[in-house]
Amino acid sequence: MDVTAPGHGADPLRVSRTAPGELLGGELEAVMAAALVVDDEGVIVAVNGRSRSLFQWSAEELVGQDAHDLLHRDSHGHPLPRSRCGLREALLTYSTGHRDLDWFARADGTLLGLSWLITPYCLSTGSLGALVLLYQPQKSAESREDEAGTTRLTELDRLALLAETTTRLTSTLDVDEALLRLAALTVPRLADWAIVDLITEVDEVRRALVVQQQDGVLVERVDLQGPMPPVPQESPMPLSRALRGAASTVASASTYHGPPDSGIAVEQQRLFTETGMHSAAIAPIRGLREVLGALTLGRSHRPEPFTAADLPLLEDLTRRAGLALDNARLYQRQRKVAETMQRHLLPQMPTVPGLEMTARYVPAPHASQVGGDWYDAFSLIDGTTALAIGDVVGHDLDAAGGMAQIRNMLRAFAWTQPDSPCAAVTLLDQAVMRIIQVPMATMVLARLTLCDDGLWKLHWTNAGHPPPLLVTHDGRTRFLTEGHGLLLGTGCTTPRTDAVLTLPPRSTLVLYTDGLVESRRHPLDEGMDQLRRHAASLARRPLDSFSDSLLVQARPDDNDDDVAFLALRTPESVRAGR
Repeated sequence: MDVTAPGHGADPLRVSRTAPGELLGGELEAVMAAALVVDDEGVIVAVNGRSRSLFQWSAEELVGQDAHDLLHRDSHGHPLPRSRCGLREALLTYSTGHRDLDWFARADGTLLGLSWLITPYCLSTGSLGALVLLYQPQKSAESREDEAGTTRLTELDRLALLAETTTRLTSTLDVDEALLRLAALTVPRLADWAIVDLITEVDEVRRALVVQQQDGVLVERVDLQGPMPPVPQESPMPLSRALRGAASTVASASTYHGPPDSGIAVEQQRLFTETGMHSAAIAPIRGLREVLGALTLGRSHRPEPFTAADLPLLEDLTRRAGLALDNARLYQRQRKVAETMQRHLLPQMPTVPGLEMTARYVPAPHASQVGGDWYDAFSLIDGTTALAIGDVVGHDLDAAGGMAQIRNMLRAFAWTQPDSPCAAVTLLDQAVMRIIQVPMATMVLARLTLCDDGLWKLHWTNAGHPPPLLVTHDGRTRFLTEGHGLLLGTGCTTPRTDAVLTLPPRSTLVLYTDGLVESRRHPLDEGMDQLRRHAASLARRPLDSFSDSLLVQARPDDNDDDVAFLALRTPESVRAGR
């Protein structure tokens, strides 16, 4: 099938929104896989009979729905964040994409593990959408179960499986994704069931994954997953020994028929009963320094049991899995440390009588390093309050270190120049050029003063930063674009100016970094308009609820930047601040 964008030679296949499933004489129905056609927003415009049967939805229930929201899930059945959706990424970039295993929801809520292929598709309207094919994960023909029910791998198959395991497991730094890939490599190629038990960093055991083959697809048994009893130190039972790092072994249902010697043995009895496994091969998953868990492969439908001859391959698989999990855990540990470091670099908000004030820091969803986004609020020498928000260029330790230097120097300059935010920022800009080792930075510095009439007056200057947003109690909004100057570190000596505004009673002032409004798909103006509209709709929410909801609703799905956020609210009455 030749699918091209409009104006690129071949006449593209087209589909009508008004005739779901009817594609040029039924060509969509002729596709031997579940097929969906979506428009450029990911809304389903056509389906074939196989997709209706697979997902147990009617055509009327599928067409017009957002395919991502309706179908795509993570491995636990939860809605998948759009920023992690490979299908949407391919759709938005008009590219062809493929993934060997993702999870999708049926109408009854059960999960399907499916491979998918997406390619650009020209709709009859002339706009460009995509054709999505969904099918069960593939396995090599040589390793398929033959009619006698036996599975025998040749040496070439074995080497190919190990090479594929290495490639697929080391290409992700997400532990859950790595486990799913491991299950897809072993079920049904080697077994009917794959079970992974992991030892956490506090030496607790968690049954992280139980997967079976069902109706030609991989299905996760969430009811068999969860916390496990502690590892017994003297138990001779196979799983207990594997979790202590002993050699792999073969087990059967009868292995756990006797009186259990530990809580883990009780859970193993339940596992064999619920799954119907008659034979299992169990091997430890070892990292570079410690045992990370155990992999159990079980057979319930195929009659032949595991034997000792199967164990060398299983051990090769778990060695590769151990290295991949070690890397993934190290990445997650580094990210957690980086996030903790970032949070400790940020200050606690002061208490200002008559004002509500709150701040948030949201780390980048896929970054492993600290960033340069920051906020601050502190008292000045004359008793007024200073507010600041800023962003140092970069996403690494240098940016975080530069952020700490800028914030501390700003406090000193603001203390000596309490009446003029622009004078303090001018001194800071000179310091950035000569003392602080950062390439460039943006920031807003503001000064809050309580006037005799009980109203709060805001003096501020802006050094190349997104403008603050003012939201009144009745939902009117305004970006404070006055007082705007060049960002820090340019070397230019253009004079900076202050701006002044009296804040209305019960109004909310929002200071934020660009991660809240920037998107790879949309212009900055659109992101700022989204922020303004969402803020207006939340104007009467309590300040904490306002802040949490705004961060969720306004932040673009495709933005991988971190966000610093500071909000304050003036009192209800003009005399309440006295």
